[in-house]
Amino acid sequence: MIEVTRDAHVATLWLARGAARNALSTAHWRGLAAAITDLARSDARVVLLASREPGVFSAGADIAEFAELHRGPARVTAFREALSAAIEGIAALPMPVVVAVDGGCFGAAVALILACDIGIAGDTARFAIPPARLGILYPPADVARLTAAVGRGHAARLLFTGDAITADEALGIGLIHYRTPAALPFAQTLAARIAANASQAVRGLKRMLNAEPGGEARFDAAFAGPELREGLAAFQSRRPPEFP
Repeated sequence: MIEVTRDAHVATLWLARGAARNALSTAHWRGLAAAITDLARSDARVVLLASREPGVFSAGADIAEFAELHRGPARVTAFREALSAAIEGIAALPMPVVVAVDGGCFGAAVALILACDIGIAGDTARFAIPPARLGILYPPADVARLTAAVGRGHAARLLFTGDAITADEALGIGLIHYRTPAALPFAQTLAARIAANASQAVRGLKRMLNAEPGGEARFDAAFAGPELREGLAAFQSRRPPEFP
């Protein structure tokens, strides 16, 4: 089950399927993709991805569905397309995406957090990518994103062994970016700090990070925008900015 809540300018996307340790079937991946599509059209300044269930982030794809997938290529294609729609949808969101990982994060859930901009892991976080133990593969786009984040050697180790790593190990190889005792409260504070900044500037900076074309024109145009006027006024008055 997927839930979306809103606190001022921060929208939180919750994974909430506790009976299955937040494992997601094809239908759940489709539901996640639909929620992401709605968020892309919203005025949220930051999206926070987190688990409703204590002790687990997500077990990834729902293995209970794999026997059915084994029986027909059309089912596999539908699963792969639903998985991709959700993960690539997260990566394509125009606003920053912060993910809080407390508890286990396995399989396709690792691909999901890699599509986020900033990853935070708590003490209980564990990460593993076990398709080799099941006799299946990992989608090419997700392998590429994993390799870009941690390097070929660490990506190979995670994929070939399927071994779990701790939050400290994940931080050391670049799989996540912050290490804290409890990920969710830290992520909520960080998301609020990002949301307090100029939203169009933050979205523009994300486009720069993604190396989208037209960056020079967007850079020039920002100097004529209303956000700079408020930023300068706040700086000169020695007050926090109040961006609309």
